[in-house]
Amino acid sequence: MNKTVAAAAAAIALAWAGAAHADYPEREVLGVVMWGAGGATDTVARAVNPAAEEALGKPIVVLNKAGGAGAISTAFVAAAPADGYTLLYGAENPQLHGVMGVSELDYSDFTPINILGRGVAVITVPAESDYRTLEDLLADIAANPGEVKMGSTGPGGLPSTIGALIANEADFDVIAIPFDGEGPGLTAMLGGEVDFMPTGISAAAEQIRGGLVRALAVVNPEPVDSLPDVPAITDTLPEMEKYLPWGPFYGVFVRREVPEDVTATLVEVYRTAAQDPGFVELMENRGNVVMNISGAEAEAFLDRWQRVTTWVLQDTGAAEVSPETLGIPRP
Repeated sequence: MNKTVAAAAAAIALAWAGAAHADYPEREVLGVVMWGAGGATDTVARAVNPAAEEALGKPIVVLNKAGGAGAISTAFVAAAPADGYTLLYGAENPQLHGVMGVSELDYSDFTPINILGRGVAVITVPAESDYRTLEDLLADIAANPGEVKMGSTGPGGLPSTIGALIANEADFDVIAIPFDGEGPGLTAMLGGEVDFMPTGISAAAEQIRGGLVRALAVVNPEPVDSLPDVPAITDTLPEMEKYLPWGPFYGVFVRREVPEDVTATLVEVYRTAAQDPGFVELMENRGNVVMNISGAEAEAFLDRWQRVTTWVLQDTGAAEVSPETLGIPRP
């Protein structure tokens, strides 16, 4: 094939590909949720999904694929065809997978279609627990090292990261019991399998309002509007202020290799969906902050969150791998 013919063939192929992308989407899309049903990520995903379906004009089938602190779903989406038909409804966890020795994948391997919002964490216990305050819980942990059981979602999950933050400022030798998401962990706590659990307000809001769960403190420098009577963690551990505000985040991601025009379509879809009044109301009711960012702004947010959090884990001895080894600079 001579150069002229080859160039013509390449141009035809490129034009055909562009036409194919212009028809996107031609069928339903799969939205893979990083955590189990009932957790914070699942709640946010299912809240935004109807508005996204309307904006996209095709169904978005939601699939919960929990495990490995989010690593299983991340690997699943990374291995799917880069055609925009497989999305990841993810939380913050992949940004910690490298330092926790969980996976080599993080969000640098994905395009952030939209960082939908961020949450505030809360320390929870069953309503009938003898722990009436955070001081009570920390005193028992200090008096009985290695005996108090904490609900977790695995290394790099929100509970383990909150635990690392606290451990840098207080005696915090606990037994971490892993579950496939905050929802299952809270259910297990109510069943007596663990004594307490750090979790996002979004995951625990209904149980708190229903009187099943008591919030001992919000992991924030001041109380939040959704839980105005719950004290800030800094009331008990003032040294925590240097890490705050800190919390989980929720977003929609696709493989980096997805064509730009398909990515642009999805960015517009989720920009519209994140403004849906029903979604905004749910986020506010659950103590979340709607962010609705994409592009360079989302990339910068992900980078800063990873740098701050991985180095906190390193400095508290919780990291399995140094952020420096992974090329993550100190903030």
